[in-house]
Amino acid sequence: MARRIDLLNGKITQSLLALALPIMATSMIQLAYNLIDMIWVGRIGVNAISAIGASGMYIWIGEGLILMYKIGAQVLVAQQLGAGNISRARDYVKTVLQTSFLSSVTYALALFVFASSMIGFFDFQSADVIFQAVTYLKIVAWGMVFMSFNFVMTGLLTATGDSKTPFLVNTVGIVINIFLDPLLIFGFDMGVSGAGLATVLSQGIVSLLLLVTMSRDDYLFHDLHFVGKVDLRGFMGIARIGLPTSLQSVGYAAISMILSRYTASFGDSAVAITRVGGGIESISWMTADGFGSALSSFIAQNYGSKKYDRARHGYFQALKITTIWGLGTTMLLVLFPGQLLSVFIHEPGLYPLGIAYLQILGLSQLFMCYELMSSGAFGGYGDTRTPFLVSIILTGARIPLAFLLVALVHNVTGIWWAISLSSLAKGVILVTLFFIRTKKYQYQT
Repeated sequence: MARRIDLLNGKITQSLLALALPIMATSMIQLAYNLIDMIWVGRIGVNAISAIGASGMYIWIGEGLILMYKIGAQVLVAQQLGAGNISRARDYVKTVLQTSFLSSVTYALALFVFASSMIGFFDFQSADVIFQAVTYLKIVAWGMVFMSFNFVMTGLLTATGDSKTPFLVNTVGIVINIFLDPLLIFGFDMGVSGAGLATVLSQGIVSLLLLVTMSRDDYLFHDLHFVGKVDLRGFMGIARIGLPTSLQSVGYAAISMILSRYTASFGDSAVAITRVGGGIESISWMTADGFGSALSSFIAQNYGSKKYDRARHGYFQALKITTIWGLGTTMLLVLFPGQLLSVFIHEPGLYPLGIAYLQILGLSQLFMCYELMSSGAFGGYGDTRTPFLVSIILTGARIPLAFLLVALVHNVTGIWWAISLSSLAKGVILVTLFFIRTKKYQYQT
């Protein structure tokens, strides 16, 4: 494929950036869409923001489940390509596409059937919020199949060194979503239903474009037949690598749901602030997560090719770049919270609470970037257990810490301090662990 980048030769920084920049650009465009979406939804009202925020928790869980397939296949395919085993790499491609499809269909059905019970978990005080949340969740449930395929294909293409194709295809989908949102929400007066339908339609278009890409590829997707028996050995290999990351993401979402329910006890407005603030905060984590994905493929290919020193230096270069980005986003959230918030919230009475959220979470943005970038680096070596253990322990600690801090400060900001402090700790610990284990990776055979 013409867009593939050679990750095994050439200057490390240039190879890494060439792979990472399209992924980061995709994240930035996705971020732009998320922010624009919040602007449109914000015009419906604060109830719509709360409703979509609650539904989004279950979409987040679905993304976490998909990560098992995306991360597992991306790492194993990249390692096999680095080792020159194209046939084995294709076997993993076939297996991951078969199994991820079955899983996504099952999860989509569960969301649709049990939507009311799932939204009931949050114990919202407003019947309107509950109705909008259930409606939105039932619609976006059907996009899970498209989302799963898009996630997995993005990971597989990145494993080959091609991050430009996913960037172009996902950009088309995001742009379409940006135009469909106001058309369906206000033009057809569909409200949150229009927002959900716009998301599903744009995801379907991305899937179609990726199917066309697959049909034209003569490298990784050549002569694959997806109807037939599933390779259980291959699936277990994918699960071995990807399951810890999946459990990490699902566990993170579950803990966030518990904290969201606790937040809801301070009023539906507090949930809305968390939703909007989290969207603004994604300026840092979406980009860092994309960079971590690129670093994972870079390290995996070089590790598979036994170029251990090159893989190690790739991490150090990534650390420098991530530091610049993390510090920039920290300053943005801490110094300009009011200006950012005013774009999305039109009820001035909510500004003080929103400003507090952005400043508290802003303090930990650099360390959140370190966490996500380092998790990708560990994954490139096939070690997804270390970031899983660090994340699940410290993220889980947010619950008792939140109750303790709320008791001290007597308001919802105690929950946000718990989140920020745990993010800081995760970033410091993962970077430290990676430095400690660098020599081990360097001399592994």
